[in-house]
Amino acid sequence: MSAAPPAPVLVLHDGAAGNRRQALALAEAWALPFEEQVLRPRAPWRWTAPRVLPGSDAAFGPDFIALLEAPPIIAVGCGRQAALATRLLRQRGSKVVQILHPRLPTPHWDAVVLPAHDGVQGGNVLTLDGSLHPIDDAWLAQQRATHPSLGDGPGPITALLVGGPTDDSDWDRHALDGILELLLRWRQRDGGTLWVIGSRRTPSPMRRQIKQAMGLRAHVWMDDHDGPNPYAGVIAWADRLVVTPDSANLISEAAATHAPLWIAMPRYNRGRIRHLVAKAIDSGRARALGPESTPWTVQPWRESARVAERLRPWVLEAIAARQPVDDDSGIADKAARSEDAVS
Repeated sequence: MSAAPPAPVLVLHDGAAGNRRQALALAEAWALPFEEQVLRPRAPWRWTAPRVLPGSDAAFGPDFIALLEAPPIIAVGCGRQAALATRLLRQRGSKVVQILHPRLPTPHWDAVVLPAHDGVQGGNVLTLDGSLHPIDDAWLAQQRATHPSLGDGPGPITALLVGGPTDDSDWDRHALDGILELLLRWRQRDGGTLWVIGSRRTPSPMRRQIKQAMGLRAHVWMDDHDGPNPYAGVIAWADRLVVTPDSANLISEAAATHAPLWIAMPRYNRGRIRHLVAKAIDSGRARALGPESTPWTVQPWRESARVAERLRPWVLEAIAARQPVDDDSGIADKAARSEDAVS
């Protein structure tokens, strides 16, 4: 019996949660077999990626050298380290997609997927509002089924998703106090259940501040000491979502649900994130946080599906071109029916 052929798609990332989530979201959206490899960069390439130096084939160790000897048909990478890996695989014949700005000219890759707020254009550049993620109606339904108890509390269910201050969004503890006080007033007026969920970027002093301010008046999760992370279930059940203004990932994922979205403290933003927040508010998908908590009808942002569908014909054609004529997987047949490809 012959060995099963390798998966046509390879997902590459450095293990960072955000990079992994975006790369997997794109691969999963194609509904094709894929494998995943976490890159372990060595010196000096960990500092210079995605630039190609002499000996760069050894940048990620023996497992990656083996990939170069038998390159995948499609490679999807996210982050700076993956940008080097996908460059090297392209030199060996793979078709490659790079997610996030590689900080080099984009023609080094076949396709580059970037947030629109980066302001980069090019013939092989696909832009989206925010970031890639897996959230769609099926994902939301699955999370509600997996976490039914999170929907048992009195409504409306309101969730505050907290990132952390950045150079482009330098809100502080005083501003955070104002958000917490406002949401407690919402709860006092409207009733319901209040959640506050932190992230890896939420500073420890702010985590303590949130717990002290909320007491028993809200469900608070800041890290693993508070039990399993309820994030996925909470955003699936939430009737109202509020996010801090610093994270494109949090804004994008909240905007993909059917819940009205408020963005707190947009006045603190500058730089690239300011453009994403302005787009969300100007389009009506979000509103700036204030005393008013009346919900409105929203259209979820589903940018991941749009980008995946834009690339799908090109992916299937690449697979068909490399697939043996006697392969019975059915992927080639799908590719033969594709009409358009990304140039």
